[in-house]
Amino acid sequence: MDALQAIDLAKAALFLVLTIAGPMLVTSFIVGVSISLFQALTQINEMTLTFVPKLVSMGLVLLLCLPMIGQALAGFMARISSLIITG
Repeated sequence: MDALQAIDLAKAALFLVLTIAGPMLVTSFIVGVSISLFQALTQINEMTLTFVPKLVSMGLVLLLCLPMIGQALAGFMARISSLIITG
């Protein structure tokens, strides 16, 4: 493996991490901002109010994205396996 292939593999690995974690991070951000806006408008300063909606929304997004995550991981593993086989 030369340096160009190693850089390409590292770039693909970073894209894979963004593909897997991106939807959950965006969901957490959107829910967090909306809960913060709700707290600011109603002046309810409850610290535990943000945890349950974030947890539920991230769980739902994880369940919805599981096929995409599995497909992305399988494709990356196939790519790494082919690189290992070809040497």
